Amino acid sequence: MIRKYLLLVLLFPSIYYSQTERYPVFDACKGENISDLKNCFLSTTKKHFFEEFKTPPIVENENYKGVANVLFVVTKEGDFKIIYVNSPYEEIKTEAERAFKVFPRIVPAKYNNRNIEMQFELPISFPIDAETELSTNTTKNTTDVNNQKENLLAIVEKNRIADSTFLEHNSQLNIPFTHQRYVDYEFAMHKADGTHTASKPYTYNEVNKYFDLTDFKKKFLKPEVKSWVGNKIWNEHLLQVKKKDFWLTLDFLVDVQFGKDNSDVAYTYKNSRILTVNGGLGNKFSYSATVYESQGRFADYLNSYISNRSLLTRPKNSEGLVPGRGKAKGFKEDSFDYPVAEGYLAFQPNKFMQFQFGNGKNFIGDGYRSFVLSDVSAPTTYLKMKVDFWKLQYTNIWMWNTEPSISAASNPNEHARKYIAAHYLSLNITKKLNIGFFETAISSGEQGFDAGFLNPVIFYRSVEFNRGEDAGNAIIGLTGKYKLNKNISLYSQLVVDEFSIGNLNNLSDWRNKFAYQLGAKYFNVFNVDNLFLQLEYNYARPYTFAHQSAILNYGNYSQPMAHLWGANFYEAIAIVRYTKDRWSFSTKLTLGKKGFDFEDETVSYGGNIYQSYNDRFSDTGNEIGQGNTANIFIADIQTSYLLNPSNNLSLFGSFLYRKFTPEIATNAYPAGNTVWFSAGIKADLFNWYKDF
Repeated sequence: MIRKYLLLVLLFPSIYYSQTERYPVFDACKGENISDLKNCFLSTTKKHFFEEFKTPPIVENENYKGVANVLFVVTKEGDFKIIYVNSPYEEIKTEAERAFKVFPRIVPAKYNNRNIEMQFELPISFPIDAETELSTNTTKNTTDVNNQKENLLAIVEKNRIADSTFLEHNSQLNIPFTHQRYVDYEFAMHKADGTHTASKPYTYNEVNKYFDLTDFKKKFLKPEVKSWVGNKIWNEHLLQVKKKDFWLTLDFLVDVQFGKDNSDVAYTYKNSRILTVNGGLGNKFSYSATVYESQGRFADYLNSYISNRSLLTRPKNSEGLVPGRGKAKGFKEDSFDYPVAEGYLAFQPNKFMQFQFGNGKNFIGDGYRSFVLSDVSAPTTYLKMKVDFWKLQYTNIWMWNTEPSISAASNPNEHARKYIAAHYLSLNITKKLNIGFFETAISSGEQGFDAGFLNPVIFYRSVEFNRGEDAGNAIIGLTGKYKLNKNISLYSQLVVDEFSIGNLNNLSDWRNKFAYQLGAKYFNVFNVDNLFLQLEYNYARPYTFAHQSAILNYGNYSQPMAHLWGANFYEAIAIVRYTKDRWSFSTKLTLGKKGFDFEDETVSYGGNIYQSYNDRFSDTGNEIGQGNTANIFIADIQTSYLLNPSNNLSLFGSFLYRKFTPEIATNAYPAGNTVWFSAGIKADLFNWYKDF
């Protein structure tokens, strides 16, 4: 049975409480003493509102728990008028407006016998409880009145700005996936029942069920800023259009940073100009497009990776590969130019299903890394379907990948293509335990995408097997998550590329290709708000994710689709993040051991997934770190200051220390210690991994 809960708070905009002031008067309150008019008005407003207001079905069905704040006035004419409704559900706003429309015209408030407009805030908490007592704020002197007037005007102005600024919050668009930003969303979903947190990026309307995005960002708005330029810097999108049936925002952003490492390079820099457009048509269709034009010169170890001369991963007709972004061409003498374009269409036909088609990245997992599907490689063309009902969330992702280091068989001037189809089924066994099943199939692009892989409800392994013994590749995996308490969650992954059942007693057999992850997240550590701790351990056997033909490995654009390090390694990670107002701080420590191939790359030791496992070091006796063994330690410290909550433009500074000690240094992975300082201004739109 739905309970009703109402707290009606009176806010004074321009008056103070005295015997010369009178509250609005309903007909039922006429004849009351002036000292009793306030209580009569409050109780009658409560009675009228909840006799008419009906909780929308979607709010009941989704068991929403939260507060919808309704700011309204009683005008000088005695009419009720809504100024703003802050709610993640458009249906709540619509129903509140309908309820107030049937209110009768009443005698307006008066001050010194003159009609005045009086403003009120009505927080409605769900589930609703009508038995809670009402309370009001009263003022004692003129100073208090002026302060309250200023506070109310600030609230009204924040609501006005927010209502026109955060247009995407009720859309089907993705919240740009960055690990720092997603801590708040994951904590809110962790505290709720029946949530699924592995399939990322989340959409705005998905997160809004558990975390009030508008209310969170409102506190960063600056209503005192009145100039056009000031609002664009601190509050708003560069361009925003809102009409009844569509909306549009446009931003021109930058990622400009300068720094210095301990190499002979004079300085490091990154100069990205970013154009991003978001919008919606109606209530079910949204779109997004982002174009990056970038040049940069980085720390020496990163420059060595970009200009890597290896024929196994170096893009053809290119001067390098920028990790996570794509091909690069030379810029001036010692810098790189690398354009990137991303975009997608989003459609939600009903509350159970979401569809996306575009070019971008996806991530499946609860950890900092993922062996199932990560976002470390360049953007790729994808089609995604997500179904969420009962205790299930089912994600299907079809990807059209490119391998620029391999020429297409039919045209040597064209990059080879591959197709990847993935299922991920997430099931909430109990309120605390979630398990997931993952399977993916990889096929080469010469024959086009096999229509059999478009079936969203079958096992890809059987399709891959029936196509031919070596016609493709398939990987399966399991994930798990357990809510230890209200602040701590444990998570894990197990991915099997291949397993030799007959050699279970000998895990050193090269065919035992698997990887696993163990991790824990601790929100509000030791009850300190916004302090977050994460510990994670990752392990991948040699030759995992590789194939006898590189086109069939689990990779995209010369990088892994899973863990950034490929295979043949173990790694431990500790992450601490803390936010205070506009400030964010994070420290990440990475310690691991990985086996690389030697410079000539004639023998595969199992670490490079683009090396054929037919060139393997040995059939048995394979162990973690074999080959050119390297010990790796990375400390990454970052701080940022949020400028504009609408487009996530921030000032930032970073410090990175990297100690890399291979047995034999190579051109791609030179030995040595790196100390790198950097600072600048950027829009936080994606994860950029430099910890390898």
